[in-house]
Amino acid sequence: MSGATRIDHRFAALRADGRAALVTFVTAGDPDYATSLEIIKGLPAAGADVIEIGMPFTDPMADGPAIQASSLRALGKGHDTNKTLQLVREFRAEDNDTPIVLMGYYNPIYIYGVERFLSDAKAAGVDGLIVVDLPPEEDDELCVPALNSGLNFIRLATPTTDDHRLPRVLTNTSGFVYYVSVLGITGTKSPDISTVTEAVARIKRHTDLPVAVGFGVKTADQAAGIASGADGVVVGSALVNAVRDNLDDAGVAGPATSAAVLALVRQLAGGVKSVTRSAAE
Repeated sequence: MSGATRIDHRFAALRADGRAALVTFVTAGDPDYATSLEIIKGLPAAGADVIEIGMPFTDPMADGPAIQASSLRALGKGHDTNKTLQLVREFRAEDNDTPIVLMGYYNPIYIYGVERFLSDAKAAGVDGLIVVDLPPEEDDELCVPALNSGLNFIRLATPTTDDHRLPRVLTNTSGFVYYVSVLGITGTKSPDISTVTEAVARIKRHTDLPVAVGFGVKTADQAAGIASGADGVVVGSALVNAVRDNLDDAGVAGPATSAAVLALVRQLAGGVKSVTRSAAE
């Protein structure tokens, strides 16, 4: 791909400021379109540096119960890929700087049509994609076309991605590398900070890309610990749980729903920002 994206610019600016990024994940359309848009619009002011928006899917195999449930809540309200792109367009009407990454699975993109999806996503203001069920061996399906359209394609590395496999994973990866800090599905375990720091250092021996760490980060202290050794801290299940925990008995959102999510983001941002790093790291 040619030209720097919002993701590239944001990580460069944060590196110059000597701190890691807070990357926040929320599911599009959860618990309903209006509340989802309110949360997404509020994330930058609450401290999110990069926003990941999950594309709801019926079989999200890498996601734990919390994110699976959020997808089902959104799908139950009729959310689809068109509405996810509309969320991005409405966000972009007020914010042209904060990077947006769509995260999900290949099936909805394939059904939508790859060429059409990439064109519409770029036009809506999407900056990057994470598609967790497309390995590097399938790069011609989506990764290479995405790069050619000017979108970053962000790849996951895991504790089982050894030095033999890692270069293949990093081929065609752009924007940042998403390191999955624990084995298994999202939101079920807490990361070990020292192990994560060692893993990030190993990945950085293979790439100059920023490395963001996610899966299992729930508290400001955990976020600060990871921020000391990584370029970004990704939080998803904790935010999705904050949505769930602030619905009424009928599963309907109220004024407290978005407020609770954004309050947690402010706490997490405080943890990330409490860690100052050398711009040379």
